[in-house]
Amino acid sequence: MASSKLTGTLSLKRFMLRSEVLRLYRDMMRVVKRLPSSQQAELRQWIRTDFDNNKHHTDEEVIRMMITKGRMSLKELEQSVTLAS
Repeated sequence: MASSKLTGTLSLKRFMLRSEVLRLYRDMMRVVKRLPSSQQAELRQWIRTDFDNNKHHTDEEVIRMMITKGRMSLKELEQSVTLAS
């Protein structure tokens, strides 16, 4: 049987991790939309850069750890946006 790397398909675990990462990214972008437009660009760029800098990780444990840290950052971001509003 061909490996998933050769066929370009994702294993179920990888697919689920990828879905969690994308959900986290979208959630962060939604929170940024609640800010005044003058502050949105900088935060969007920070989020994009952070995700781009970490997209090379392939170890599932590392990815899970980063998702957990991302969720904590999302909570902090939500709190900050709520206080700023």
